[in-house]
Amino acid sequence: MLKAILILPFNVLVTIPAVILYFCRFEIISPAFSLEFILMLFLLALGFFLLVWTIRLFYATGKGSLAPWNPIEKLIITGPYAYVRNPMLSGVFCLLFAEALLFQSKALLIYALIFTAINAIYFPLSEEKGLLKRYGADYAEYKRNVPRFLPRLTPYRKK
Repeated sequence: MLKAILILPFNVLVTIPAVILYFCRFEIISPAFSLEFILMLFLLALGFFLLVWTIRLFYATGKGSLAPWNPIEKLIITGPYAYVRNPMLSGVFCLLFAEALLFQSKALLIYALIFTAINAIYFPLSEEKGLLKRYGADYAEYKRNVPRFLPRLTPYRKK
């Protein structure tokens, strides 16, 4: 589990942004309570909360990890998954945009936008097809009822 966390989210959220910041100009956001600062804190808290909660669900409920070499055994439709199909990735998006705000970095903003776009294309073309093969009708029903990245207002309950 630790290996998957270090390889996947750590590289996306720490290693790559650190390299970008090394080569690009940035300025840390002023701690004055501006709208920008409050938005950054909100995105940071939400992203971290979603990432930790989903990783714990993968391990405890799904009996697997976020790594493709150790996929979950059971389709998870509880917790944040009752509202959005990919809350872990939604959390990563929030964290990337929070980093762009924290460091006032256009380069990090571009990275966050590119990462979001790549995943918006990759998931329907590849990941969701694999989930449909693995979980069949259960995933098809879940997919029809729960949005991919932006949450629904009420929790999904399997019929």
